[in-house]
Amino acid sequence: MITCDLRYVIDPARTAEFEHYAKLWIPLVERFGGRHYGYFLPHEGASDIAYALFSFDSLAAYERYREQAATDEDCMAAFRYADKTGCIVSYERSFMRPVFA
Repeated sequence: MITCDLRYVIDPARTAEFEHYAKLWIPLVERFGGRHYGYFLPHEGASDIAYALFSFDSLAAYERYREQAATDEDCMAAFRYADKTGCIVSYERSFMRPVFA
């Protein structure tokens, strides 16, 4: 299993728009075989950092998802929404593997 950790810098004036964007992506990741653990928006402290976590069975499965998402109309609409609203300033993506008891 591989878990994708996304760290976003968001526009604090557009948190509602980012939340809408997040809600678009959760079912999309799941539709392509991933397991989404949710988005985590600012509550206290820094008001411009948000996170998302989701997993795929393997890096190859994640790469297939990325290829399919690049041509999927719903995914493209979500990307366009973020661009149009300017809710995302930047993001970083890293991959981790979980350790369970």
